[in-house]
Parts: sequence; C-alpha cells; structure tokens
Amino acid sequence: MKRYGSPDYVIIAVIGLLVIFGLIMLASASSNLGQTRFNDPFFYLKHQIFYGLSLGIIGFLVAWKIPYRWYQKTSVFLLLASVVLLFLVFTPLGLNSGNAERWLQLGPITFQPSELLKITLILYLAAWLSRSQERSQSLTKGFLPLLLVVALISVLLLKQPTTSITVILLGVAFIMYFASGAKLKFMGIMGILVAVIVTAAILITPYRLNRVVYFLNPDANLESGGYHRNQALIAIGSGNLLGVGYGQSTTKIGYLPEPIGDSIFAVIGEELGFVGAIFLISLFALLITRIFILAKKTGDRFAKLSLIGFGTLIAVQSFMNMAAISGLIPLTGVPLPFISYGGTALAVFMTIGGIVTNISKNS
Repeated sequence: MKRYGSPDYVIIAVIGLLVIFGLIMLASASSNLGQTRFNDPFFYLKHQIFYGLSLGIIGFLVAWKIPYRWYQKTSVFLLLASVVLLFLVFTPLGLNSGNAERWLQLGPITFQPSELLKITLILYLAAWLSRSQERSQSLTKGFLPLLLVVALISVLLLKQPTTSITVILLGVAFIMYFASGAKLKFMGIMGILVAVIVTAAILITPYRLNRVVYFLNPDANLESGGYHRNQALIAIGSGNLLGVGYGQSTTKIGYLPEPIGDSIFAVIGEELGFVGAIFLISLFALLITRIFILAKKTGDRFAKLSLIGFGTLIAVQSFMNMAAISGLIPLTGVPLPFISYGGTALAVFMTIGGIVTNISKNS
C-alpha cells in the first residue's frame, strides 16, 4: 500500500482533489448569491479561500507534523476544551442566527464549536477505548462511562439545536465502540438508546418532526415544507447524464435554498450531471476505503480506532448530505465535507486529513 515511513499519497491526493473540486463548484454555486448580496460574484469563494482553505492548510500541515501519539496523551484535555466551547455558545459570546445558538464570535472570527468536537470526540474515544480491552466489554468500566460522555455531549448539541451533528457523532461513537470489541448486548442497548434519543428529539421539536412528515408526504407541501426537497430534485433531474454546463444552473438563482451549503450537491448534479455526481461520490468512496484499509493494516490500537472514527465520520456525513438532497432521507441540514461553504468545516476536515496522513506515515 505504501513504503514504510512514507505518508499515504493517495489520501493526500484525494483530499486535494476534493478541496479543489469544492472551490470550483462553490465559485459557480455562489456567484449569483454573492452578486446579489455583496455586489461581488466571488465574495463567498474568496471568504472560503482566505479563511477555510488557509486555516485548513495550516491545520493539515500541523496535524501532519505532530506525532499522532500526542493526541492520545492530550485527548481528554482537547475534549474538555471543546465542551467548554460548546457551553460558551449559550453565553454573550454566542451568536444567535436563525433561532439557533451554534456559533461563537470572538472579534471578527466566527466559528462552530460543534465542528471542532468532531475531531476531539473521536480522538478521546480512540484513546479511552484503546487503553484496555476490558473497557470495551465491562459494564461499569466501559459501557456506562461511555454513555455518560456521549449523553452529555448530545444534550449540549441538541440544545443548540444541531440534530444532524448529534446523529453523526452518535453513529461514529457506535461504530468505534463496536470496532473496539464491545459485547453485542451492549451494542444492542446502545443502539436502542440512540434510537430513543433521536426519536424523542424529533417528536418534541416541531421543525424536526415537520422534516420527517414532509419526507413521508413530499407532495403535500410543495410550496412550503416540501419546497427545498422539490427544488433539489428538480436541479438534479435537470442535469441528466452530462449536466447543463458549468455555471449554467438556473435553480441556484433564487429557487434552490442553501445552494452554497447543504444543497451544493444539487448544483453539482445540475451543472455536471450524473457523471459529475458519480465522480464526486467516487472520490469520497476512494478516500473512505483508503482510510479503512489503513485502519485494518495498522497494529496500533489507538491509530486503528482513530482511523475508523474519522473514516466513519466522512462516510456518514457525506452520505447524509447527498442522500437528503437526493430525496432518500429527510433533509438534515448537514454540509457536504470538503465541498460545502463553511470555513470552520473545511478547516476541520483538512485537519482530519493531516492526522490521517500522520498516522499513515508513523504507524
């Protein structure tokens, strides 16, 4: 797969391709929006490059150079820092936008602490589960402490509210716990609890429940609740095999909600067609497969669980985005990794790429 002591260049190349592809598509998807709001068709592209890409490159290079075992030693402190930041969004430092408290504003810098949590929680779980095989199979030393940590984080995320990230991280924790050698009865209990938490969050919150209702009956509210899904499907359907041409999307001009964020996959499907969509899906599939192959080959338990966590994160989040926009699951509001607009998200996923690359070089 690679020479001992050398990084996995396939992973580096695929991440580079995803980032470049994302910037190219953002330039198209955001042009009308940038012109309308800021009289600059490249406003969002420049913001993504100056903040997301620049911080992402720094994060990638730093994570590549820091020996991955350092994360194992400091994982608990990194997680605690992330939890503190989650608490701070409910203080005057938090930024309320669209009835959601998900952002921190420190001077000119605005970011989502929940994005940072994706890294720190995975590293913490990998470090904690790798210390002893007994933790994976013990009720009091493993299962209950794990539930306590996951429950605390879930409450903070659901309060923001950010259901999609909660579901993603619960899924990642579930897979990592299973990969660590957990007993099947614990896995069953955890699966039931996750289902109960997600179901309760949906039932007690009207906007979450409405998303499920609109998914089950999409034709009932085409002009209101079902509008987003309907426009996304129109965009994807218009692309046919080869697409309408780069920059030629019509649905992004005032019809498709969130064309630079959650819905950018619909713009890709419209402009580049089935071929463009398959190309993007293939890049994700190659990256995820490569990470899991690396996890299988490494003999270091912490490295293995970290890779499984990061691979699962990318797989689950990319699937949820593309499946929701394609009408296969309810709309989630989750961005497409490496592709959607968002400086914090891009920087976080590029940093994850740096950690994975470091593990590929040193494990």
